[in-house]
Amino acid sequence: MTVVAYTLAAVLNVFILFIGMRFLTRPYVAAAGYGVPATTDRAYLEVKGVRDTTFGVVGLVLLVFAGAQAEAWFMLAVALAPLGDTLIVLRNGGTRAVAFGIHLATAVVVLISAALLFAV
Repeated sequence: MTVVAYTLAAVLNVFILFIGMRFLTRPYVAAAGYGVPATTDRAYLEVKGVRDTTFGVVGLVLLVFAGAQAEAWFMLAVALAPLGDTLIVLRNGGTRAVAFGIHLATAVVVLISAALLFAV
């Protein structure tokens, strides 16, 4: 179970780091993938990029240097972000499929990761 817990946490952290970098380098493409396409307000898209990149870096640092318990608490806390993203997509004209299929599903996987890490 330890290998699964650490692997899932590492994959989630690298994935959010990738998403953050995508918002910094290709913000309009990333916004469309997020579920709410944007044609203006690049600065706000870049803010999301910095947020997600930071989550990925902090998660990896915790996993490597602080261990499973610290990473579990981090995952528990950052699950709020995809839950919030679910509401943002729904409130701003995005589809339910994206809101629930991407953002809510991400929150569930992050919470599963937290539970696995707490069990280690």
